[in-house]
Amino acid sequence: MSPDTRLPPPRTELREDLRLVATMINAGARVLDVGCGEGELLSFLVHHKGVDGRGMELSQGGVNSCVRHGLSVIQGDADNDLHDYPSHAFDYVVLSQTLQATRHPHEVLRHLVRIGRHAIVSIPNFGHWYMRLRLVTEGRMPRTLVLPHHWYDTPNIHLCTILDFIDLCDAEGIKVERSVTLDAQGRAYRLNPRGRLANLLAAQGLFLLAGKNG
Repeated sequence: MSPDTRLPPPRTELREDLRLVATMINAGARVLDVGCGEGELLSFLVHHKGVDGRGMELSQGGVNSCVRHGLSVIQGDADNDLHDYPSHAFDYVVLSQTLQATRHPHEVLRHLVRIGRHAIVSIPNFGHWYMRLRLVTEGRMPRTLVLPHHWYDTPNIHLCTILDFIDLCDAEGIKVERSVTLDAQGRAYRLNPRGRLANLLAAQGLFLLAGKNG
């Protein structure tokens, strides 16, 4: 028998926002992490919460890294490959800081709440006060810790505010079961995500969602 060539799980510390995501997921749940990167969250969930974890990642490098660490991850695109998953195949489907980079975010969101009993989605908030200030004072597309790219090389094509995201959920009949507003470092604010103050002060939003039949 050939020796096990898998690497041990990475010891990378989870980002604060990913730690909050992990608190929303029950131990032993079935989880699909869409856009899982190199598998930091998925590895934590598998090794610390005993989940049955699967992942989808667009970059081949990310897939290779996940597989080397023993994670079950396939190469795939949220815009094109989610329709292959059956309804209610998972307890949770996670999409972290990726929705704004999809071509059809409303369709992706529909698939998330169809595939999972719950969906966990986080987004950068383009309504944050620093974004507004930079646009008003400098007249240029702002760059921040959460949105670090230049306008010409960014993967983000559908930026929105927290209120925009809430409006989309309402329009699609998607229930917001829990919501958390975050600063740029991923630390939680105690603000109502449906309020204008959250839309002004929060750098990110994190949402636990359920579909019409969830």
